[in-house]
Amino acid sequence: MSVVKHFISEYKKRAQIDEFLRKKLERAGYGGVDISKTPLGTHVVIYAMRPGSVIGRSGETIRELAKILEEQFKLSNPQISVSEIEVPELNPYIVASRIAAALERGVHFRRAGFWALNQVMEAGALGVEIIIGGKLRTERARYEKFKAGYIPKCGDPAIKYMRKAVVHVQLKPGIFGVKVRIMPPDAKFPDKIQIADVAPPTAE
Repeated sequence: MSVVKHFISEYKKRAQIDEFLRKKLERAGYGGVDISKTPLGTHVVIYAMRPGSVIGRSGETIRELAKILEEQFKLSNPQISVSEIEVPELNPYIVASRIAAALERGVHFRRAGFWALNQVMEAGALGVEIIIGGKLRTERARYEKFKAGYIPKCGDPAIKYMRKAVVHVQLKPGIFGVKVRIMPPDAKFPDKIQIADVAPPTAE
């Protein structure tokens, strides 16, 4: 298998795992997953607002997930850990899922977009960008962008700190896509200068 096909296969598998976990752990407040290979197997970190729902009684649910990931998705010896999401408004997956749920309930896309934008910025984010695409008002698909704060599109901060997620939702006009990018409050930028307080010299 060529290198290109290998990476395509890996990203396809991760997308399938993410979709499976989103449906399986919807009530637990699923907020994404990180998958990394280790010498002992595969380390899987699941982010959720209610970790207890992911773990289950006596670890029953997490053992079931490990079995499915190993047998159905062919992950080698999956070791699952659960990380609690302390501030849901700073998790792009949860924000996108909330917007998608609002659209399903019939909320106007602009109202849902601005509501989510304000929630994220009030939580302390440095910047947020929300893009809602689909047949918003006419039979022709288009997109609407909601943006606030500072959202770099390239460079080290965009790669290192940017949190992003995409969620799709099926509505009567068709499939809508919700893309969320969030710059967290702990992001550091190379052009941001911090002036240190220096004590004045003492006279001898």
